[in-house]
Amino acid sequence: MLQLFGGLLLLVIGAELSVRAAVRLAASLKVRPLIIGLTVVALGSSAPQMAVSLQAAFSDSPDIAVGSVIGSNIFNILVTLGFSALIIPLRVARQLVRVDIPLMIGASLLVFGLSYNGQLSALDGSILLVALFIYLLILLRRSAQGGRHSHLQNSAPTEALPTKAPWLSSLALMACGLVLLVIGGRLLVEAAVVIAQNLGLSERIIGLTVIAVSTSLPALTTSLIAAWRGERDIAAGNVIGSNLFNLLGVLGLTALIAPTPLSVSPNALDFDIPVMLAVAALCLPVFYSGLRVTRAEGLLLLALYGAYGLHIISFTTGMPLADTLEKLMIHCVLPLLAALLAFSTVRAWRRQH
Repeated sequence: MLQLFGGLLLLVIGAELSVRAAVRLAASLKVRPLIIGLTVVALGSSAPQMAVSLQAAFSDSPDIAVGSVIGSNIFNILVTLGFSALIIPLRVARQLVRVDIPLMIGASLLVFGLSYNGQLSALDGSILLVALFIYLLILLRRSAQGGRHSHLQNSAPTEALPTKAPWLSSLALMACGLVLLVIGGRLLVEAAVVIAQNLGLSERIIGLTVIAVSTSLPALTTSLIAAWRGERDIAAGNVIGSNLFNLLGVLGLTALIAPTPLSVSPNALDFDIPVMLAVAALCLPVFYSGLRVTRAEGLLLLALYGAYGLHIISFTTGMPLADTLEKLMIHCVLPLLAALLAFSTVRAWRRQH
């Protein structure tokens, strides 16, 4: 328990330092905070996930390596965005809706397609890393185009920032914050794995739940701190960027250097990856509707994760509730949710045109 609370404390401190440094770095380089959130902050938030997946692959635990990425992406969208929107409704940049979210959906589809044969090979990992390189080039181009705009656009800063903040000191501060995030995440993961193993959970369930939540805590803490400080671009960009790095970077590098191809379980192909893909697709209508994530939508995202978590628990314990809940979600909740989101999207499109 001491290790658990120690890791949580390091996460909070690391997230605060990272957000402060990200805002100052954006001011120094005249780059929008959204770009910093999509790149540096997101990469730091994904660092614990990278460490866990690589360690799991070399320990012959592919279900943990793959399942933790899937579970982390689901958690990032439903819980991190949900809690962040509860703190303050998140304004969403148009570029996030037009470019980054479609790319996240495309990355989810790419992972689904490559893993459809039941494994991720070194060639598949190379394809994912090439896709990540292309995404970084797109971000670099956007950063160059956005350099002419004020770093204060679409954000509500909570403190006055110097227009020429020393970028070296900002990088050093961010590095300290990211190191604390990685150490805190590692401490939490180790404590969580011990608890899960004592409870007799399978590797797939450990990866989808305990490790996924633990490795997502840096992203959750960073986005919550950013939302609390009014840096909404960082709060939203961190989630989308972290998911893209998880899919393309973490899975790509892990599959590339793993001693054997990463096996993907049939349960992951039949349920977990489709859920991850559906959650990614859910971002498009939610973000497009009014270009903001409201508190009501935040509650909806949290409720969906509650239903997903209940399904995982009932499936793990072998309760009959699992089949009933799955049918209820597929035949009632999801169609109703799709209809509501379609209505709100069409209404938002009409207002904007």
